[in-house]
Amino acid sequence: MRQQNMLRILFSLFLFSTMLNANNREKYNFNSQWLLHVGDVADAGTKNYADNGWEKITLPRAFNEDEAFKVDIKEMTDTISWYRKHFKLPKTAKGKKVFIEFEGVRQGADFYLNGNHIGLHENGVMAFGFDLTPYINYNGENVIAVRIDNNWKYKERATGAEFQWNNNNFNSNYGGIPKNVWLHITDKLYQTLPLYSNLQTTGVYIYASDIRVGSRQAVINAESEVRNEYNKTLSAGYEVELFDRDGKPAGSFKSEPVTINPNETITLKASAEIENLHFWSWGYGYLYDVRTKLLVDNRVVDEVSTKTGFRKTRFGEGKIWLNDRVLQMKGYAQRTSNEWPGVGLSVPPWMSDYSNGMLIDHNANFFRWMHVTPWKQDVESCDRVGVMQVMPAGDAEKDVEGRRWEQRKELMRDAIIYFKNNPSILFYESGNESISREHMLEMIAIRNQYDPNGGRAVGSREMLDIREAEYGGEMLYINKSEHHPMFATEYCRDEGLRKYWDEYSYPFHKEGAGPLYKDQDASAYNHNQDMLAVELIRRWYDYWRERPGTGNRVSSGGAKIIFSDSQTHYRGEENYRRSGVVDPLRIPKDGYFAHQVMWDGWVDVEKDHTYIIGHWNYTPDVVKPVYVVSTGEKVELFVNGKSKGFGKQDYRFLFTFDSIQWEKGVVETVGYDENDKELNRYSLHTVGEPKRLKLTLMHSPDGLHADGADLAMVQVEVVDENGDRCPLANHMIKFDLQGAAEWRGGIAQGPDNYALAKELPVECGISRVLIRSRTESGKITLKAEADGLTSDEVSLTSIPVEVKDGLSAFFPGEKLPGKLDRGETPLTPSYQDSKVNVRIKSATAGTNAGEAAYSYDDNELSEWKNDGRLNTAWITYQLERYAEIDDICIKLTGWRRRSYPLEIFAGKELIWSGETDMSLGYIHLPVKPVRTNEITIRLKGATFDSDAFGQITEVVAPTAGELDLFKSEGGDRTNNELR
Repeated sequence: MRQQNMLRILFSLFLFSTMLNANNREKYNFNSQWLLHVGDVADAGTKNYADNGWEKITLPRAFNEDEAFKVDIKEMTDTISWYRKHFKLPKTAKGKKVFIEFEGVRQGADFYLNGNHIGLHENGVMAFGFDLTPYINYNGENVIAVRIDNNWKYKERATGAEFQWNNNNFNSNYGGIPKNVWLHITDKLYQTLPLYSNLQTTGVYIYASDIRVGSRQAVINAESEVRNEYNKTLSAGYEVELFDRDGKPAGSFKSEPVTINPNETITLKASAEIENLHFWSWGYGYLYDVRTKLLVDNRVVDEVSTKTGFRKTRFGEGKIWLNDRVLQMKGYAQRTSNEWPGVGLSVPPWMSDYSNGMLIDHNANFFRWMHVTPWKQDVESCDRVGVMQVMPAGDAEKDVEGRRWEQRKELMRDAIIYFKNNPSILFYESGNESISREHMLEMIAIRNQYDPNGGRAVGSREMLDIREAEYGGEMLYINKSEHHPMFATEYCRDEGLRKYWDEYSYPFHKEGAGPLYKDQDASAYNHNQDMLAVELIRRWYDYWRERPGTGNRVSSGGAKIIFSDSQTHYRGEENYRRSGVVDPLRIPKDGYFAHQVMWDGWVDVEKDHTYIIGHWNYTPDVVKPVYVVSTGEKVELFVNGKSKGFGKQDYRFLFTFDSIQWEKGVVETVGYDENDKELNRYSLHTVGEPKRLKLTLMHSPDGLHADGADLAMVQVEVVDENGDRCPLANHMIKFDLQGAAEWRGGIAQGPDNYALAKELPVECGISRVLIRSRTESGKITLKAEADGLTSDEVSLTSIPVEVKDGLSAFFPGEKLPGKLDRGETPLTPSYQDSKVNVRIKSATAGTNAGEAAYSYDDNELSEWKNDGRLNTAWITYQLERYAEIDDICIKLTGWRRRSYPLEIFAGKELIWSGETDMSLGYIHLPVKPVRTNEITIRLKGATFDSDAFGQITEVVAPTAGELDLFKSEGGDRTNNELR
């Protein structure tokens, strides 16, 4: 008997050891073989519910995807939808932990496994997970069911509070499960998942410290939250391995074994200095695979692979440093849905890379996602292509209190935990409007708890006078700082349809023509392409002029709203927003190329470009202006080799050639530097008559996968006999799709925006359409025809994807390459000082002298003003030293609507007199160089008020104390006031 007991004990130990050895982590793609039903049904959460009549789909899939770019955002269907899935676990799962990860559902959802209600998730934005282990059937079929309510007015069940970000102006309501789902199988000793909601776990944290960019060294730190769900104490080792982007070992390290008690959760840590590192950077998406392993008795029982990159940041002195180089923010405030026609946000990873990679292609460097947290696929895409991100949690246009503020904090907590290893996220945004100091401190505390070493700044829109904020910046206006950096959180709301080149081209749309917006002129929201591009040049000039290198107080750039046209709140003629520099199918407008010219540099322009806005296909009677955007100091225009002179330069980058007579042939521009040295050339030529259609197939690098979710994009162009695109073609194209694919269509101006239509026109000679794979592989052929043109077709064969019992090992984004186009961060300075700031030592004034210092402090919400009498409307500044002054930079209160008649004196010498321009922030008054240590600004008459930016429609009510007089109570009253 004694021997038998000993054998039993030995057998138990052997079995336990064998189990540990076999229990390596498994991850499965859980997107396949789902069933969808739109509408509420009783008992659909039960295991045996008869769902054989439901629609078969592959996730991600919004139930209302057909409405993408078809209807006004406010008309998107909000109702109940059910998703169900039958699946079996592999035999290797027996006795293991089983978790499910949802990247997000919209809005509130109940979850059932085998008829058991396993949980509720309601924020409609963030990833979350459940432990399925208590309810799983290891030996047979399992059924998971999800009931989802995407009501615009959805209320939290426990409190009755609405979610602030579930808003029908900006958060497109693609309902159901529009994001990916994953299944994780782990040992009972495991590293947790970064899914705080429901699971209350934080996962793995990888970060670098003691970063030395020049010598390519850093200390790499790994921390894993580990849970022991065995009822036995274990001694666990912790090992870390780094692999570079080519899969080659880049370093390894480990910690001493640690004892973990039954049902205990602890954090294991290890670190080591690693050499020869490649640092993640703008346009350089260099990522490492960091594998963290748990070992028991020298056997790996759990291994997690974390894709991450390492970079160094600094925020201060009004500037932003990335890898020890100052960078000005040049990018977009983009709708988080980042949507496409026919499918909404649910696109495969290659399309995310295509779209986000276009930022790098035209020299933009960041996305500020708007209002809600981006989905994992976009975040990981930005990691790969090298686009920086400003990550919000969830909000609307104001600070809130009570439960709604707690919801925002919880969402920020979950988002930070989930994305703390993604190097492209540099900023955590706490609000799309200013928040209180107390709320800012609460958000910083969340960052400090869950991501203390990630090198990310916490801030909010505005934050002009809250020093605890680590960044800030207003909407629309220009802010400067020598404290925390300021960049415009969104600027230039103008809209323009890609279809309209200019007033001189088909369809001869008059610039600005369109319906009123809220009974007001809406011409700024109905631009042609040429004038939208010109406006983008004007608006960027404001931020370029205040860039680093122009003094102590600088602007760190801005986010133009938006990158791609969006199914959100609009002010123009169409029922979607057309503020993008690309259309919904990512076909560029001319504004895209204007930015490409102006933005090629970290701060200063580092590579010269020139671009002619528009095309060169007109009729002989056309005499028109030609607009050129160039980094040259001057630009010369040639038509068929004959010089038309030099363009008039405005806003630094815009060169205008008035009254150019069109001639068939070639128009060319040459950019020169200040020494008349040629920098570059750019030309357009007259394209011939339309002859044929040209189709171009676009898909992931290894083809179209037959998983029921992958997409291919087909570009259709009308070309002449030389294959050049005809810029005025508007032919109706008839498409015929055959084979193993589903039609998802494109977009054009017309009924329902031609959503899902198989006949639609090209615009400006080009369009694109989407086709989606089916779950069976096979040959696919798409043919395009148009009257009077030679047809074209493309064919491809979709690649089989193995799915067994609802599980797949196919991960669509796994092999997508990183984008390294811009190379590693240069070690040279990113700018040269173009201006030297002369500080003010003190000031006296005609009245309110005690407040005179407010006019030159580093607080954009403080001001000095007189008492409304002309004889007190002066202020004199004593400079810190004698200096030669040639430029006076002022921000006058009421900048957008008030013109001030001023005189400026250096000592007693008058150096400037005139009416100030209205602006969106700062103005510069050039003066003849004069050496002085005293500057006086004097009002010489009543101010003149007239809103110079009347089509900028604000979303806030007039406020007492507001310095933007458009928003200020009594801001329309004029008098002898100097502010």
